Amino acid sequence: MQPEAYDPKLDVDFTPLRKQDLATAGLGRSGWAGLRSSPAPPVPVGRRTPCAGPACRPPPPSSSRASAAPTGPRAYLCAGCYAQALETYGTCTGCGVDRLTPGLAPDGGKLCTDYADGLGNFTCERCGQEARRYRRGICGRCVLAERLHELLDDGTGRIRPELLPLFDTLRQMRRPWGGLTWTNQPHVQQNLQALARNQVPLTHEGLSQLTPWRSVAYLRDLLMQCGVLPPADRHLLLFQRLLAEKLPTVSDPEHRKLLDLFATWHIQRRLRTLASRGLVTGSQTQQARNKLYLAINFLDHIAQRGRALADCTQADVDTWYAGGYTARRLTHSFLRWAMQSKHMPTVTIPHRSTANPKPITQHQRLALPLTRITRPSTDDVQHENGKVLVRLGDPPSPVPAPFDGMLLNFLEQRPNTKTATNPDARWLFPGRRAGQPMTPEAWHPGSANWASRPGQDAQRRSANSSSRPPLR
Repeated sequence: MQPEAYDPKLDVDFTPLRKQDLATAGLGRSGWAGLRSSPAPPVPVGRRTPCAGPACRPPPPSSSRASAAPTGPRAYLCAGCYAQALETYGTCTGCGVDRLTPGLAPDGGKLCTDYADGLGNFTCERCGQEARRYRRGICGRCVLAERLHELLDDGTGRIRPELLPLFDTLRQMRRPWGGLTWTNQPHVQQNLQALARNQVPLTHEGLSQLTPWRSVAYLRDLLMQCGVLPPADRHLLLFQRLLAEKLPTVSDPEHRKLLDLFATWHIQRRLRTLASRGLVTGSQTQQARNKLYLAINFLDHIAQRGRALADCTQADVDTWYAGGYTARRLTHSFLRWAMQSKHMPTVTIPHRSTANPKPITQHQRLALPLTRITRPSTDDVQHENGKVLVRLGDPPSPVPAPFDGMLLNFLEQRPNTKTATNPDARWLFPGRRAGQPMTPEAWHPGSANWASRPGQDAQRRSANSSSRPPLR
């Protein structure tokens, strides 16, 4: 087939057209899919070869955790399953040594590169550890350590001593590819170098000077988890950052002064009280932001009517709420604070019930909010006497088949545990932020399927990938 015959729009497996055979590509006679590397028959154009990796195959019908490899004359691995194979460690069923085990025996056991014929040698020439290569002869962890040395250099050729805990945490992650991708972003490199060279103070206040705020929030969580920075509530810090950015945009000096007082003595004081009792939730922070936005809009409303807050009348308040009571209900907080602090005359705040008059169903009564579902730990899953139980209350609830086997399989491949964010997390659903469980927002219908079908994300990646990454 000539190169010009390739059509990228077709979902075709061109594996047999490559110069390297399956053994060279990492799929020997006992390769990761447990198949022999016999010559593969040509694939009809327009037909897709399914991935043979266990992560892309549907879960077994029973609750058994064993997953036998498929049988057939060939084995195709998508990019996701190929990467997972070269990041799998355990005890080899052939030699009994704990090492890299990318091979999968016919009975489902793990095989090292010596017993999985044809997989090749993955020993790093620099550190001597078995791992996936990032560049020729060198593993990703060594390349990541080299890059971190450059980014965390304090200008003397050495890593800034205060950032050594961050360096150790990042270079020891089980999936260094994630760290390499993260540190390859220009704004991440600029922020790390600014901290290393003391261009900004290594404090919470100093981090607030960096941008973009989402990346800074991620870095802040890492620094707190490493012990570089003292613990602080991230939602409270994000609100303070928002306040520092929003107040300067208010043109009226008197309004800006009132809003600063309201945010300091009412909104932030309430957030600090909530933080002292536990973590502030995202919904509570969103409510605090809405209170600030509505206070700004209300001051603009009375200014358009030619009045200051000290001259506000009952008609001004009634007109404000007439424009949409439900959407402006949180203005109650600002008005009560303003009246108690003598910044405005006493007025009557309209009240209207916004409760749903329709009673909830029995199914809704038994449903749990996502904030409770995302916070259990792995200790809340019990496997005793062949039964799987989940402790969401007292007593623990039994998990029926086939979900019991799926849950046990999920425990062994929880997301976000191979990077520096949550390597030792006990959360049942670790989040993408250091020390945090998965947020309820991450459970929208488009992303919740991974919990019911492990490896489905890898299968979606394989649909967008026409080849496996080359061995180096």
